[in-house]
Amino acid sequence: MDIYSKKQRWKIYLIGFAAAIVGLSLYYTNIIVNKIAEDELQKVRIWADAVQNRANLVLVTEQFFEEMRTEDRKRVTLWAEATRRFIEDEGGDISFYARIIVENTTIPVLLVNSQNIIVSHLNLTETGDDSVQLEGQPFEGEIREQFSVYDPIPIAYEGQVDYLYYQDSWLFTNMRKVMDDLIDSFLSEVVINSANVPVIITDSAKNRIIAAGNIGNGDLNDSTYVQQTINAMADRNQPLIIELPLHGTCHVFYTHSFLLTQLRYYPVAQFLAIGIFLLVAYILFSTARNAEQNQVWVGMSKETAHQLGTPISSLIAWVELLKGQGVDETTIKEIQKDVGRLENITERFSKIGSAPKLTPYPIADAVRESIEYMKTRTTKKVKFSLNDHTEENPAIPLNLNLFGWVLENICKNAVDAMSGNGAITVDIYKNTRKAYIDITDTGKGIPKGKHKDIFQPGYTSKKRGWGLGLSLSKRIIENYHKGKIFVKSSSPEGTTFRIALKR
Repeated sequence: MDIYSKKQRWKIYLIGFAAAIVGLSLYYTNIIVNKIAEDELQKVRIWADAVQNRANLVLVTEQFFEEMRTEDRKRVTLWAEATRRFIEDEGGDISFYARIIVENTTIPVLLVNSQNIIVSHLNLTETGDDSVQLEGQPFEGEIREQFSVYDPIPIAYEGQVDYLYYQDSWLFTNMRKVMDDLIDSFLSEVVINSANVPVIITDSAKNRIIAAGNIGNGDLNDSTYVQQTINAMADRNQPLIIELPLHGTCHVFYTHSFLLTQLRYYPVAQFLAIGIFLLVAYILFSTARNAEQNQVWVGMSKETAHQLGTPISSLIAWVELLKGQGVDETTIKEIQKDVGRLENITERFSKIGSAPKLTPYPIADAVRESIEYMKTRTTKKVKFSLNDHTEENPAIPLNLNLFGWVLENICKNAVDAMSGNGAITVDIYKNTRKAYIDITDTGKGIPKGKHKDIFQPGYTSKKRGWGLGLSLSKRIIENYHKGKIFVKSSSPEGTTFRIALKR
């Protein structure tokens, strides 16, 4: 039938079409993924530039603070000099020095004498409230720690030396606090707003994490986990290098967002799920179709056996009538053989769909019986030969009737392939588990692409025929005898069918 001759071609077309759909989908998805990856990289670069620009601003701010420190020390030095002059010129005009001392309202200072006793203090609180009295107390403990950031300025007068200790001015301290908060909030903000891309900022040695975002549930205190994460990010993308105040050269490691990763692998998972679904659906439909075909086979076989029963019974009666009328004995025997053959065929059809009874039978004898029958039903131009290589003729579980049907079907097809002129050779082999029957003809061969199609119901290369012989043979061998039947080899010089049966 034409549908079977084109089935393989349609399979190739459908597989090619499916592959084209999958390929185009993956190609388009890859384009989208690359665009998103480029967009994420651009956002990380913009983010890194923002960090760099802010770092430059902070660096300038640091220089400004350093200048403020220098100016504060100059002011404290001037205040110390004014204090010395105020003490030494007690009888002169000291209004100028007094104004210098009074105008210091932002720099906390302590005047400590040579005995390490606090003499006076100023601006210990930002509001200028100096209600805390420290005069006369020793300069030690917590107050000494607070005023020991900078070297004290000595004040020498009248043979003794006092020391003026100071801290950063309240203006400097507040500005510094604002800038530190701004830097910390900036680092957190830029990391959080980095387009959901996992980001890690490390120091120049790539050991210490300065900031991180979108890392997931990993423990950033675990050095092993951190190093593995950084290495994985470095393998995916080249780290960016920026300069941060107080940290120097820093590395920005990043990887693709989880959304991009999902988009990259989602089509593959989707096609895999669809493929599994289609495979399961195909298996279910194929199983249902085979079950339906089996029901059709069984119904046809039972009906055929039933229809043959009536004429066979009638033929048996006619044979008995012919015996009583003195018909030639040879003719009677030939008619009885054909009637017996019809009974055998009827029994074969009646067993289709039923669990056949398998009985151990010498395999060479079973093959020989079928060959002998075929010799009487085939032209003399076809030569049959049997070669038993087993040396022991092992008994194989067989349903002799059905097994003979298989051999007859194969031999009939071989005779047709040879156009009624050639040779059919049957070789029997065995091993510890199986017995093999090879049927070889000298016909025109079977194309390699048809080796499996010939066992499909309805497939035939002849102008007349149902295409059921090899399909029935396959069912008998595989379903009933739990064996295998297939084309072992084929060429323009002939074809070899192999039947494998369990011993």
